[in-house]
Amino acid sequence: MRALLAMWVGWRFYFARQSNRFISFISFASTAGIALGVAVLIVVLSAMNGFEKELEQRLLGVVSHGELIGVNEPIRQWQSIVDDANKVPGILAAAPFVRMQGLVQKVGGFQGITVLGVDVDSEERVSNIKQFMSADSWHSLAQQDSNNIVLGKGLAKSLGLKVGQSLSLYMPNISQSQSKIGAAKSYRFVVTGIFELGGELDMSTAYIPMQYAAKALKLGDSVSGVRIKVDDVFAAPRLIRDLGYSQQQYVYISDWTRTQGHLYQDIQLVRMVMYLVLALVIAVACFNIVSTLVMAVRDKQSEIAILLTMGMKKASVMLIFVVQGAFNGVLGCAIGGVLGTITALNLSAIARGIESLFGIQLLSADVYFIDFLPSQLKGGDVMTVILLAFVMSVIATLYPAWKASQTPPARALAGR
Repeated sequence: MRALLAMWVGWRFYFARQSNRFISFISFASTAGIALGVAVLIVVLSAMNGFEKELEQRLLGVVSHGELIGVNEPIRQWQSIVDDANKVPGILAAAPFVRMQGLVQKVGGFQGITVLGVDVDSEERVSNIKQFMSADSWHSLAQQDSNNIVLGKGLAKSLGLKVGQSLSLYMPNISQSQSKIGAAKSYRFVVTGIFELGGELDMSTAYIPMQYAAKALKLGDSVSGVRIKVDDVFAAPRLIRDLGYSQQQYVYISDWTRTQGHLYQDIQLVRMVMYLVLALVIAVACFNIVSTLVMAVRDKQSEIAILLTMGMKKASVMLIFVVQGAFNGVLGCAIGGVLGTITALNLSAIARGIESLFGIQLLSADVYFIDFLPSQLKGGDVMTVILLAFVMSVIATLYPAWKASQTPPARALAGR
């Protein structure tokens, strides 16, 4: 009963017209600061979740989780590696590939690209690249004896090429002696499709039929390496290492943490830093509650003295001002939670609108692994941020509420 009375009085104090308008302004500032901090933190965490999701589903869906590559010579018994991989718990699939690296000519010079020769039936089990190109483009890679090539959208734009046009890939003629290793050999391809993944892979990667690539490099039935897909990307280093150590032929062991791991680490670092920074912003806003309540206590000393004289316990008086300060936190958390949730759910559309309005590109494919701003809102993040802000706002009320409970009734009434 006493708690309900204290909460009711705190409610009345909160909504009562303050004799000093400056108190109302500080109260508004603290509420607005909490709301802004909560909203921005929700949006930032959603953006980081979006980057992590795109890294796992988009980039790691195309980039192999791991590779075994022949040392100084191609892999001849690649089928045995595939069979061994299929027996390892945690490895979902394995597929052979032939890698060609060379230069293609463009306006103003040359550009280095990586050309992957793939078998469409096997590649479909280890990569999602099929989802990012048309059916005709994918089927053109099934014509194993053809010189078809599917380019990334960014690469095709950089080279000024369209479907149906041809390009030449220049590579060192490895069949010649070491004294003439610099001599280049040209391989001609016809562009039969364009895939659109977004980001750096679009700028430097192309796909061709594996059999044609092996024939061009005179590999026979051998391949450059075997691509591995695992069910848990964080277990990839261990699984790929164990598979590589079990092989009879010497192989290079590589996994996604060596090629793309820096992206995941960067995302986690930014997430942590932004969480700390914005949590401090919320904390600063919560400390405004201290100023608000200190001034409110001074403004309400007569009322406090009357309540104490009438027999209200000091704990109840303290609860009155805890409730009054907590209303700032509740209101700030509610407004910030709603604004942050709405913004996070529409963050990608907002980013596209800003790009269209100002004619800019927020994320360049030349720098980032994607060329759009992703967002993934998680209910757990929203609840954590709101709970954090509310707890800090309640903690901020304790000292001024305690000071209010220590008000001497006689002195306060005498000075009225």
